[in-house]
Amino acid sequence: MDTGNPAAQHNFEDQVALLKSVLHELIKHSRFSLNFSIHKAVAHPGDPETPDYLVDFSGHDADLLLEKNASLLHALEHVSLKAIRLDDDQLRRIAFDCKDWRRMRMEELHLMAQVAAERVIDTGDPFKLSPMNSRERRIIHLALRDMPQVETQSEGVGPERHVVIRPSK
Repeated sequence: MDTGNPAAQHNFEDQVALLKSVLHELIKHSRFSLNFSIHKAVAHPGDPETPDYLVDFSGHDADLLLEKNASLLHALEHVSLKAIRLDDDQLRRIAFDCKDWRRMRMEELHLMAQVAAERVIDTGDPFKLSPMNSRERRIIHLALRDMPQVETQSEGVGPERHVVIRPSK
């Protein structure tokens, strides 16, 4: 993503460097046995929003990050990006991953969206998906945007926010 503003790009690069420092401190004080690398992200087919940078975790405790639908990985991402005070419009430029979980989750969400949409088309009844974070809800919305038979809408508040798929009006 080209901001067109060299000063803004330089500022973003400074924030990426700050993120590296924050993560080192978080991991050191948490006593997790984790390693991470921050690198330019590579676009995957079907990825509606490839970030500029990917923070990839590994190490003895990496599996802990992926338990309960990667809730710890998401929490670490949230806290880290808040700590570096990344502007809201820049949040999608950095994503966290561990053991290729992000790509596999994206494939799962695409499949989930297709199956739910087919069910809605067949039955005519709305289908409520489980609560998801904003990135996952966006993937569902984008996965079904070219299906004129259905429409999607996010409903709920906070951690209970979810997508409802309905027949088009």
